[in-house]
Amino acid sequence: MAANAEDVRKSIKTYLFVFGALAVLTVVTVGASFLSFKSVAATVALALLIASVKGTLVASFFMHLLEERSALYWILGLCAIFFVAMIMLPVLQTAETDRLIDPVYQAAGEERPVRTAPAHHGADHGGAGDSSGH
Repeated sequence: MAANAEDVRKSIKTYLFVFGALAVLTVVTVGASFLSFKSVAATVALALLIASVKGTLVASFFMHLLEERSALYWILGLCAIFFVAMIMLPVLQTAETDRLIDPVYQAAGEERPVRTAPAHHGADHGGAGDSSGH
């Protein structure tokens, strides 16, 4: 029973330490909101850094992910596989479209138009910066 009680005391100390760290990081977050950086990117980077540290503390200790390393690695690996698959879908679709559309142009006796990079569609299509009077 003594080992069990000691484990509980150790867990309580850990939880109180994490709670204290989260409280301090919350104060840091509020303080950082009053800072003015020259770029929005720096502000967003600081906010994401603080949020990442807080999220890591919550996930690691309160959600007990430190104790589930092997399951976590399997899940992260599966996510990486799906990420690569989702990134590859547009690439594979473009290749398949090219393979299917070429015979259509050949059957019609036409030459397939050369694909170029898309033009920037800003002010020339009635956007906010349109000064051409369209």
